Amino acid sequence: MAEKIIIDTDPGQDDALAILLALASPELEVLGITAAAGNVPLALTSKNIRKICELAGRPDMAVHAGCSQPMSGALVTAEYVHGETGMDGAELPEPTMPLQALHGVDFIIETLRREPAGTVTLCTLGPLTNLGKALTRAPEIAGRIRRIVLMGGGLFEGGNITPAAEFNIYVDPQAATLVFGCGAPIVMMPLDVTHKVLTTRARIAAIRALGSQVGHVAAGWLEYFERFDEAKYGTDGGPLHDPNVIAYLLKPELYGGRHCNVEIETESELTKGMTVADWWGVSGRPKNAFFVRDVDADGFFSLLTERLSRLGRNDAAEQPKLRLV
Repeated sequence: MAEKIIIDTDPGQDDALAILLALASPELEVLGITAAAGNVPLALTSKNIRKICELAGRPDMAVHAGCSQPMSGALVTAEYVHGETGMDGAELPEPTMPLQALHGVDFIIETLRREPAGTVTLCTLGPLTNLGKALTRAPEIAGRIRRIVLMGGGLFEGGNITPAAEFNIYVDPQAATLVFGCGAPIVMMPLDVTHKVLTTRARIAAIRALGSQVGHVAAGWLEYFERFDEAKYGTDGGPLHDPNVIAYLLKPELYGGRHCNVEIETESELTKGMTVADWWGVSGRPKNAFFVRDVDADGFFSLLTERLSRLGRNDAAEQPKLRLV
């Protein structure tokens, strides 16, 4: 039986690849997708999700706009990484499928109340605002969640927006505190694992060689997205963060880590948004997350490329125009 999931996301090129991977995988039943503000503001993320769904041939997917601001403070965005649209690198037409009227937070609450307890997995690819708000409004839903698989945080790799903090957690550390403290099982994909999954030239070439519209668009996104991290880290390719959340559901054997306690710093000027992960078990605090640190990167890219190949082929004349960068 397919695992029921809700995807909460702020696309972002890497978010886009995660959504495509999920929609191409029959092992997963995507109940709906909720938009968060993060990489770009909510108006763009809610539009980008619908563009991705239409690219995948899924205009029937329920897409819900969520929160436009973090639980406290001003929104921090990342156009300097993702471009003004959030998905620079390939141009897609304006979506024709509608946004659902129901707010994303209400969709999360209503879905968890409706579905049998322990059957719905939450896949969070951006700031945790929508889930934090849902847990605040309806704390009883925590006991109904099968598991939360999230991209966020870091320990040995440090941060990517400050020396201590990863972007998704930094944008809304209050929401992250609620999520990590809610008691639901958590699998955490931090920078420590995503920095091992690099979009090398050969891996992007394999995706483009699919010869499909999806392959050309995905390759264009990745070539744009990687330029920032290549300059930053001096690597061949950049980390491909968010698709690891979906790949873990499909092939958990690709990953390794350990259960440990993870707490969120919300106050310090220097370390706001830091995920304080007790890898060595020195605090005595209860273990609340499975912290993933190891990955078979070649296995990951084989899975991603094979699943993208399932999303259809189109004549070259039908390829969307790729934005020159």
